[in-house]
This record gives sequence, structure tokens and C-alpha cells, in this order.
Amino acid sequence: MKRLNAVLALCASVLFCGSALAAEPLPQRWISSGGSLSEWVVALGGERRLVGVDSTSQHPQSLRALPSIGYQRQLAAEGMLTLRPDVLIGSEEMGPPPVLAQLRGAGVRVEMLSAKADLPSLRASLRRIGMLLGEPQRAEQAFAAYQQRLQQQTDWLVTAQREQAMPGVLLLLGHAGGSPMVGGKDTSADWLIERAGGRNLASHHGYKALSTEALLALDPEVVIIADRSLAGDAAREALLQQNPALAATRAARNQRLLMLDPTLLVGGLGPRLPDGLATLSAAFYPASQPLVAEAKPTL
Repeated sequence: MKRLNAVLALCASVLFCGSALAAEPLPQRWISSGGSLSEWVVALGGERRLVGVDSTSQHPQSLRALPSIGYQRQLAAEGMLTLRPDVLIGSEEMGPPPVLAQLRGAGVRVEMLSAKADLPSLRASLRRIGMLLGEPQRAEQAFAAYQQRLQQQTDWLVTAQREQAMPGVLLLLGHAGGSPMVGGKDTSADWLIERAGGRNLASHHGYKALSTEALLALDPEVVIIADRSLAGDAAREALLQQNPALAATRAARNQRLLMLDPTLLVGGLGPRLPDGLATLSAAFYPASQPLVAEAKPTL
């Protein structure tokens, strides 16, 4: 009898805890760090709860009117605490750790989500954001729609690659024409190139600079430029001036230097990536009808 009572008490305790958690108020004042995560918060209906964002959170444009908490890797607790946040949500890239510890000590919930460029990580992030917003079903629907877009992309590539060979591609992440970092394996750049139908010529892991000799040896057919401070022709000219070897590659000779918004690469897979993939694919496979009518060869 005592054992039965103990079991019943345990069950009651579990049910009480579950009810207490369900009744816990949802965070109302949010700070978001990481462009893609901020976009997902907006996509899942949480924009009105945002009271601050980091400098990589540039889309939608309405986020630029919010107070900035600085760059995601160089956050400062004082500025964030003045915004009286209930929660800071960001990727594992945000920091430094002492600042995050200070926020936790002040009673701010710190949610660190994966920045890995893969669908399981994206699904886990969307589920967590959806739960914090009280929109779990909306999060599942968003993920299902995202998967569908990627499947359309895959199907389109099967057709395009029957007529055209897969191009060799490099993605250069730069700043005002300085020495660019090349996106290697296990990066959002690698995921983007592969899903767009290219072959990433960089064999290293992460982001690192390549020597002039290495760049010439790889001789990419397409180069994607993601510049943090310049755009369009200005970014191309600055990169070529700082890295003259790039002008000798097939990509430069054939005018296949493509521009990419660098915020697409921050915070994991964001909601704008399917459109970005379609645009890149249209440039990789110019003889094929673009997947979407508005696709253009530059971003």
C-alpha cells in the first residue's frame, strides 16, 4: 500500500510540474542575435516582441529600426539589460561567454540554438522558437513548407544537370575588399553551394584564407562574393583590386562573380535561403529556365 501511495504521489508530482510549466508565462520582451534566427522569429509571428537585435539582423527592413546590441560575437550585457529583456535568443556563435553568464545572473533567459547548416538543426530551432512564442503548430508548418521548397530545388537541379555540367565554385566572405575568407566544408557556404547545384572547390573545414597560388590552382568557374560592407560593382572592384589573382580565374574572365547578401550565412538556415538558392542556381545553369520567375544571376 505504501508503495502504491508513493507511485501515486510521484505521478501527481509529475502532473503538477507539467501543469506548472504549461502555465509559465511566455517571454514577452525578446532580444535576437543572428540574422537567420531573427528572421525566423518574425516569420513565426514574434516581431512585436522584439526589443533589440544584433547587427547581422537586417531583414526584414523593419528590424533596422530596433535598438542594436552590436555584433553577435561581441555582445555587451549593459546595453542589453537596459532593454529589460525576458529572453535572449541566438545561435551558438554568440558571446562572449562571460556576458551570457552575466545576463543569466540578471534573470534573463538565454536560449542558444544551433547554427549548423542542416535540416535537423533547423527543425529543432524552429520548434524551440515556436514553443517560446506559443506557436508550435506554426513552426511545424514553416518547416514543412521549407522542406517542400528545398525538394523543388532538388527536382529542378536534376533536370538542369542533364544539360549542363556542375560548376566548380568558391564562396569568398570579405570585408571592404580585404583578404577574403573562403567557405570550406561544414559551413553555411558549403551547404549553399551544394544545394544550389555547385561543387565547392574548397576542401578545408570552416572559413580560411587561401594563398594566391591556391586560388589560381583551383581556378573556379563561379565565385560568390559575400562582402560585409560593400555591395554590387563596388564589392567586385574592391575584391579584384585587393586580390589581383582573382582576375585570372575563369569566373572573372567569364564575368561570373556573383554577389550574395552575407546575412544569409549567419545563424543557420534562414527563411530567405530557398529564394537565394534559386537565384544562384539560375546563375550556375544559365541555359535552364529559372526555378522562380524573379530569379536573377546576382543577389
